[in-house]
Amino acid sequence: MTSVPRSGVGRRTPVFATLLGLLALWFSASVAAAHNVTPGDAGYIQEIWGVKLIPFAYLGAKHMVTGYDHILFLFGVVFFLYRMQHVAIYVSLFAVGHSTTMLLGVWFGWNVNAYLIDAIIGLSVVYKALDNLGAYQRWFGFQPNTKVATLIFGFFHGLGLATKILDYEIAQDGLLPNLLAFNVGVEIGQILALSLILIVMGYWRRSTSFWRHAYTANVVMMTAGFVLMGYQLTGLVLSS
Repeated sequence: MTSVPRSGVGRRTPVFATLLGLLALWFSASVAAAHNVTPGDAGYIQEIWGVKLIPFAYLGAKHMVTGYDHILFLFGVVFFLYRMQHVAIYVSLFAVGHSTTMLLGVWFGWNVNAYLIDAIIGLSVVYKALDNLGAYQRWFGFQPNTKVATLIFGFFHGLGLATKILDYEIAQDGLLPNLLAFNVGVEIGQILALSLILIVMGYWRRSTSFWRHAYTANVVMMTAGFVLMGYQLTGLVLSS
């Protein structure tokens, strides 16, 4: 590995430390609230009826922007993607999966254990971190299809949200347009969150600290996924 001048380390390492610090604080502050709807939003959902496109679009965008599990997974997906067309393909696959099961799950009332689904969502973060670390090639001698995996885990992310929405017995009057508006909001929120991630990543990748800290960043992400899995599996056991 090429040695890095001390002056470069002093300027660039704080960028990496700040990124991981914000990620850790965000995760630790909200680990108990995966896919949860805030009490105020829940009350609003339960009380209104009829077509309310703007409010549901806002709720969808708010969920995505504050949904740390979605953000962690997207962070892992785009970590080593440098070309925008590749980013667009993977994010679109995630959006298709997320949208499909969110809409179908609420529309058909799929009653799936929320703890189990959220544990699988934690697993998706672990999977992507290990994929970025090249673990599957070293352990098993092959590389899983990353596009298929992104789509499949997108299904689980959407199903996780559907289980929460069903808990609040959303009104049937205007259900379909409200769900579509919510989904549009989710995609808007995803674009906003992804834009911020790409800006930070673009700056970080131009520094010499990126390759020196890429391994650590994915280990931190993997650890966060394991913590989420453990939290949700513990809840599953205690609730049974």
